[in-house]
Amino acid sequence: MSPSLYIRPLGPDDQALLWDVLHIALWDPPPALLRPKAILQSPHIRIYAENWGRAGDIGLVLELAKEGEPIGACWMRLLGDQRGLAFVDAATPHLGIGLFPCFQGKAYGHGLMLAALDAARAAGFRQVSLTVHRAHPAIKMYERCGFQQYTFRKSYQVMVVTL
Repeated sequence: MSPSLYIRPLGPDDQALLWDVLHIALWDPPPALLRPKAILQSPHIRIYAENWGRAGDIGLVLELAKEGEPIGACWMRLLGDQRGLAFVDAATPHLGIGLFPCFQGKAYGHGLMLAALDAARAAGFRQVSLTVHRAHPAIKMYERCGFQQYTFRKSYQVMVVTL
C-alpha cells in the first residue's frame, strides 16, 4: 500500500528545505558521495535557490500526508543574466528536482515533476530545461515526462520539454 502523498507550493519559508534538496540534486555517479555542503556557497550553485520566492519562481514540495514529512521538491527559476548550466534562452526556466535518499527509486519523482510542469504551463512558460549527468538513472523518468536531449555541456546532458 502506498503512502498518502500531498503536493504543496514551495514558498519562501521553505528556504532551508530547498537548500537540502538542491544539495541532494547535485548528483555525481557512483562511487562518489554527496558533495560537501560548502558547494552550496558557490555562486554557480546559489543562483538556483538563493532568496527563493522571487517573481517567476515556481516550486512544489512533495510530502507524506498533508503537512507531513517532506519527501523532496521540484523547482524552476528564470536566471536572467546569470547563465546556468541548463541555459537555453532568457525565457526558459531551469528545473531542479531532488528526493531525499530513502524516497528515491520509488516513482515519487515522476508525479512531482508532472505537477511542477503543469504549474509552469499555468504560469505561461513555453518550455523548461534541466541538466542531468549522463549516467544518472533519472534520465528515463525525464524522458517519460517529455524532456528531450538539447545539447551536452561538460559531462551533463541538457534536456528541454515543450509545454
